[in-house]
Amino acid sequence: MGDARAEQVAAQLERVTVSYPGAPAAALSEVSLTVRPGEVAAILGANGAGKSTLLRVVAGLLAPTSGAARVLGHDVPSLDRRALARLVALVPQSEEAAVGFRVREVVEMGRAPHQDGWMRMSAVDRQAVDETIARCDLAHLEARAVETLSGGERRRVSIARALAQRPRVLVLDEPAAFLDVRHCLELHDLLADAVARERIACVMAMHELEGAARLASRVVLLRAGRVVADGPPDEVMTPARLREAFDAQVDVGVHGPSGRRYFVPLRAGRD
Repeated sequence: MGDARAEQVAAQLERVTVSYPGAPAAALSEVSLTVRPGEVAAILGANGAGKSTLLRVVAGLLAPTSGAARVLGHDVPSLDRRALARLVALVPQSEEAAVGFRVREVVEMGRAPHQDGWMRMSAVDRQAVDETIARCDLAHLEARAVETLSGGERRRVSIARALAQRPRVLVLDEPAAFLDVRHCLELHDLLADAVARERIACVMAMHELEGAARLASRVVLLRAGRVVADGPPDEVMTPARLREAFDAQVDVGVHGPSGRRYFVPLRAGRD
């Protein structure tokens, strides 16, 4: 995977199947996905569709039962944790607060993969942390203990830590969870800017249809561990395909002044 074409692929799943012991069906079945630098891939699907499992495979937390997972041309299971952390940053759906640490200290943890065994902060590390704290609107909170923050504030700290890591692949599970409307919109702008400026490949699971249409350059619809559709939002997020993925009627429209698409769930069921 060292040729020029491989270098243009940031994250790749090739016919990946994941089976959990005792489960009646595979969590993922023959899933293929290619995400390039500067691309945002939104993974959409109902609960249990396999979204979090897919992210765990990309992030190297779960080895496929069959198939291949690669990051920057490297076979993910072959990378040690430190090498993988230089390439991939993960923001899970939920995580325990880093009790006893202040906001700045948690963001600094994102620099650990780039530091020596003594974990000494270099000028480059400090600059990365300063820039990320400013971009994530955390400057007024950086001296606060993390356990004193609201759920939304802690979410922003987790995202800041991942961005401070300066990954080539950013993996997010429900990144807007706990965020209010203002910070949700700011997060979308922040991610779009980071992806474009730093040529990050971003893979994220979402429940917000409008957020996916606004932010993603491509959308992957999952149903029962299989890919229903994969492509640009306008082509994938149609009423018929959303009904197939979610078992729900969804009306899709366009807001005239802005040109943005909107989605209105009408009822459950496929009839």
